[in-house]
Amino acid sequence: MATTTDVSAREAEVLELVGEHLSNAEIAARLFISVRTVESHVSSLLRKLEMPDRRALAQRASGLARADRPHPAPALPAPLTSFVGRVRERAELTEMIKSHRQVTAVGPGGVGKTRLALAVAADAAGDFADGVWFVDLTSVTAPDMIATAVADALGLGELPGRGMDESVVAALTDRHTLLVLDNCEQVRDGVALFLERLLAGCPRLTVLATSRARLVVPFERVYAVPPLSLASGGESDAVMLFMERAAAVGWPLDPPLFDHVASICERLDGMALAIELAAARYPTFGLDGLTAALSHPLRMLTGGSRADDRHRSVRAVLDWSHDLLEPADRALLRRVSVFVAPFTARAAAEVAGVEEILVADGLARLAEQSLLVVTVSPGGTRYRALETIRQYGAERLAEAGELAEVRSRHRRWCLERAAGLAVVGADWRAGFDAVADDLRAALAWAAQEPEQRADAYRLARHLAELTFTRNLVGESQQRYEQAAAFAEDPGSAASALRDAAAVAGCRMRGDDMHHLQRAAAEAARRAGDAAGAACDLATIATNACRFASKFVRKLPPEETAALIAQARELAGEDPAARATVALAEAAQALNDAVGSVRGRPGGSAPEMIARAQRAVELAHRTGDPLAESAAFDVLAGTQSWAGDTFAAAATARFRVTLLSSAPNTPAATHELVEALGEAVESSLGTGDLPGARRWARRLADHPLLAEVGHRAMSWPLVADALAGDADRMLTGGVRFLDAWRRAGSPTSSALGPAVAAMVMIHGLRDDHDAQGEWEAVLARFGTPPEQAYGYGAVFDAMLLLHRGQASEALERTAPEPGDVWKWVTWIWLHWYVALRAEAARLPGRPDARDRLADARAATAGNPVAGAIVERAEALLDDDQERLLATAHAFDAVGCRYQSARTLVLAGGEHAARGAAALADLGLAPMAPLQRPS
Repeated sequence: MATTTDVSAREAEVLELVGEHLSNAEIAARLFISVRTVESHVSSLLRKLEMPDRRALAQRASGLARADRPHPAPALPAPLTSFVGRVRERAELTEMIKSHRQVTAVGPGGVGKTRLALAVAADAAGDFADGVWFVDLTSVTAPDMIATAVADALGLGELPGRGMDESVVAALTDRHTLLVLDNCEQVRDGVALFLERLLAGCPRLTVLATSRARLVVPFERVYAVPPLSLASGGESDAVMLFMERAAAVGWPLDPPLFDHVASICERLDGMALAIELAAARYPTFGLDGLTAALSHPLRMLTGGSRADDRHRSVRAVLDWSHDLLEPADRALLRRVSVFVAPFTARAAAEVAGVEEILVADGLARLAEQSLLVVTVSPGGTRYRALETIRQYGAERLAEAGELAEVRSRHRRWCLERAAGLAVVGADWRAGFDAVADDLRAALAWAAQEPEQRADAYRLARHLAELTFTRNLVGESQQRYEQAAAFAEDPGSAASALRDAAAVAGCRMRGDDMHHLQRAAAEAARRAGDAAGAACDLATIATNACRFASKFVRKLPPEETAALIAQARELAGEDPAARATVALAEAAQALNDAVGSVRGRPGGSAPEMIARAQRAVELAHRTGDPLAESAAFDVLAGTQSWAGDTFAAAATARFRVTLLSSAPNTPAATHELVEALGEAVESSLGTGDLPGARRWARRLADHPLLAEVGHRAMSWPLVADALAGDADRMLTGGVRFLDAWRRAGSPTSSALGPAVAAMVMIHGLRDDHDAQGEWEAVLARFGTPPEQAYGYGAVFDAMLLLHRGQASEALERTAPEPGDVWKWVTWIWLHWYVALRAEAARLPGRPDARDRLADARAATAGNPVAGAIVERAEALLDDDQERLLATAHAFDAVGCRYQSARTLVLAGGEHAARGAAALADLGLAPMAPLQRPS
């Protein structure tokens, strides 16, 4: 991609990915850098390329990708007009944002609030270390979409377990940033609530808002934006603006005409928009014609009691400009006012009900009269009405009695666009982003009309599906819930509620998942679908067992049992319902066993496996891959609990294969992400490090996890730690820690192994400062049994053995596996047993050979754990040939750390090679073995 000379190579990479409409977190994942670094690059690009916001930056990036020009001109929205005057206001407002955390620039529409705010933000950019961000709220019609608009401008996504408001607060919590919120008036109350949370949670954030009225929030300081100065002589900003704009259209005015221009500007009360519109008419009317047109008393009073004096002057100019249009252009202006986002000529033709060739000419004429803004890009020409003009057009549309008809055509257009976006292609993101605001507006309008309930349902479903694909998962859940509310029959409502529950699961919101699935069951009952209700109730019970870590309120066992009993009663002979009930019973049995058995499972294991296999068989008969995947999940968990590690791994791999052909729905995505995590775990448990790292990378690259780096990097860190790949861990650790802190430092048990892995790797590197930092993070997780006896014991033992502290490693793994079976099953059993055996091979231990024999039997089939045991026995026997053979075995399975360690243990010339290999891995030298005293 071409860049300017001021853009660095890394910034060019970031710019290209912004052009692909990736969020900051997705860019960070793609480039293996932190989200904070991406934010810094984006902020720098906005300043260097003089872009007003992220959308313009993405458009610029798209243009650069298509046309490789060495020094392209800035792709600013047309018309490219200079900022005139306002020296005093600019200085005053700049000083206010330096002294106060929240400043609102207030004034009537057309006074020039936005241009002033942008100029001040540009002036202040260097004072904010983490950048200046501009968010246009013009197209936001609902308070709950404010945070989404801010997140979109900042390139953020929703964090799991948090709403978009909380995600934005988490992202900005420690940032020294200026956030410009433009056009707050139509959602003023929502902005006020949002800013209260934002400013309370982000102590280094400054907000500059523009609005027609103050926001009334804590910390607010109001700056009333005055009209342009009307002072006589050559100091009038109003006259300067008129003369500059007149000159820009090829009609410069001579200084002697200054007083005449000043009188016109005075009649317009110095309102910037009114002056711009009047200057655009000057070539046609001249100064005398302008004066005459503005003198008509009826036109001056058109605003009536609805507007203040200043607003009347803007309305007067709009009335006047509107009246001078040809009838066809008047109709076009009012009809395109339904678009809340930039639109094409083709879209305008469809919505206005006019031939495209006529529309193109009409749009050009409206643009010439400054009633539309034109943006030309390699992707095509788009038009946009400034908000004041758009609102004016909407009023005219209502007065003409065309509001319902035009909104109906706009709604049909939106439905067609949404249906076309159902097929995800190369330019899908840009296509969705271009129409998303119109889809939301069409839904908001349809929701207000009872007779449009069917279209509201369809729009809500489309938006739910599209926003899920766009990874706006919080909005997706909301839209599915809206669709359920608009559904004309309870069966459709149940379907939408099930999808909403699946999205809640993807968001790690188990409690939402629970109540939405319950609502689906009630809707299914109202529809007379007893089998569907049975499936919903059984699924609630299954989810409580399978996804317990996602719940704030854990379901009591008696409640789970009651749900299964109700589901069984409703299921009848329906195959899908019977399969779902069988799955719930198997999941409950596994959950009860995990919660109660402390040692190895006894006679109950065969019965539990048989129950899980029965659930798989019934699910398979339904032909539903998602039902079958859920059953295989419970089977894998049961096999692992029974100690059959390799069977559990095979089941997990098959589960991912099964889901590879599943449709891209919320439920399928939820299953796939869980299945990929299970595939990583099972591969690690069997010593398949290459496989584990492949699955882990696929999991980390999944779009759903792009915004949640701590979840995305959790298993890659564990896999890389066991392989000893310090370089990848350092990069992944930055992303993990950054995202973890942004998410509010959650202490989910699923994240513990990754944190312990980072502690170990920094210990292996002898980086005590970094090790201490990660130990502080690990301390936040407490000391659950799985850390004490599972992953914690494994990573601690590896570090202790590296440092030559075999006695301490043996003490760390002192409990017999059978005594702590619950905490070392699944992925840790073979590692625990092998490392425990290696620590026990010290000369002088009479039980060393017995331990090695037991370990060899327990780890049979695991190439890494088996090689660790083989190495320990070779060292005990002083068998150099067998010892070196284990180094080759480690290399063959991608475990470079253990291979290097083997060479060091071999001594002599091999030790030097091993030390060099450790250094290549970024690890510190091994310490000599400490002998027992």
